[in-house]
Amino acid sequence: MFLELFAEQFKDEIHIIQLDNGGLHKALNLNLPENIILLFQPPYSPQINPIERLWQYMKEDFKWINFDSIEELQNALTKSLNKLTQKVISQITGWEFIINA
Repeated sequence: MFLELFAEQFKDEIHIIQLDNGGLHKALNLNLPENIILLFQPPYSPQINPIERLWQYMKEDFKWINFDSIEELQNALTKSLNKLTQKVISQITGWEFIINA
């Protein structure tokens, strides 16, 4: 399972994984490693989910573009992802109220 491999790879650290309240994110029987904490967002609150801001930023690269093939779309997506430096991601997702939550 991914969480077990992740926990083992980074066993000397505590990891908080933020999830929305989607039904797919809730398992009935989940053996959570000790160094992983699941943090569920309040229902219907995309404004506090940092990934939503990242998607919003990335979608700017794709406005008004019709791709002729999947390969063309994949190339554009790769180019967009390669622009995402750690600094850019921090600027996009680093709202004070999120950082200080």
